Amino acid sequence: MSSVIHTDAKLEYTPEVAAATAELYERVRAVVPEVEWPVHAPYVDAIERLKAARGAVVLAHNYQTPEIFHGVADLVGDSLALAKQAAATDADVIVMCGVHFMAETAKMLSPDKTVLIPDLEAGCSLAASITGADVRLLRERYPGVPVVTYVNTSVEVKAESDICCTSSNAVEVVESLGADRVIFLPDEYLGRYVAGKTDVEVVLWQGHCEVHERFTAEDLRSYRDAYPGVQIYAHPECPPDVLAEADYVGSTSGLLRHVDATRPDRVVLVTECSMSDNVAVAYPEIEFIRPCNLCPHMKQITLPGIYAALRDLQHEVLVDPAVAARGRTAVERMLRVGRGAGG
Repeated sequence: MSSVIHTDAKLEYTPEVAAATAELYERVRAVVPEVEWPVHAPYVDAIERLKAARGAVVLAHNYQTPEIFHGVADLVGDSLALAKQAAATDADVIVMCGVHFMAETAKMLSPDKTVLIPDLEAGCSLAASITGADVRLLRERYPGVPVVTYVNTSVEVKAESDICCTSSNAVEVVESLGADRVIFLPDEYLGRYVAGKTDVEVVLWQGHCEVHERFTAEDLRSYRDAYPGVQIYAHPECPPDVLAEADYVGSTSGLLRHVDATRPDRVVLVTECSMSDNVAVAYPEIEFIRPCNLCPHMKQITLPGIYAALRDLQHEVLVDPAVAARGRTAVERMLRVGRGAGG
């Protein structure tokens, strides 16, 4: 891998760049306005060249904007699935287009690879709601009660847990422990959803995703009034009254599968709104109503940031090897239970 990359100081929309990115733009023109493409295209072209020079792979979460998700990503999906796929590649460098805990998870599963995040300010309200010290205090309060931790957490928190889960396998993981009571961290609403699906007593933590907690049942009723016949599919990180109002509840990957299986004429995905833009590219016949709750942390990731990360190998994410090993054990226990994909 070269340690020095020489690039032009200014990226311009030249005829060569236009030609190189023309096929890509035809795929995304329904979700990326034509007036924006001359701004994005020089970065798309430059990032593709830098990836080849660096031996790099770009990972993009479903909540990234379309010019990233469709423009420069090699692997797309949910955080854990991305980290697992990246670990299986022969790339030297991983660029995580997501939030910080996702980059940590990628480093945890790929300790010998260089993991970069384009912006250090890309955090997460849910991951920030709990620390490893909090988990240790909970263990003191509830001695002997197993700790189930959602993958949307720091490696430090995973390391203090007995087992991890995703939103798609949370019920299965909880029931696999054979315990009468579990501590479920950190998403309160996902925990309440799980509690409603099992006889296991669930001890909750009051962590929330700032995107999903903003939706209300009244919002969903207003979509039905405004768009007759609309189908509403919601993520279980939403409040209970929202889930009760939805036609389907599922993880991010579950929402994608349900769209593909049902092919509704008109649908609302009650989650971060860039996901609708990204899914719409594959289903031009479906009308996606976009309730635009944006994740401010995901939107810290931009094409210029990705370009700079690759150019300068900047914002490397490091994890203490001992902590990573303990966190990896919690994830591996989950993978032995079942599906282990879908955030």
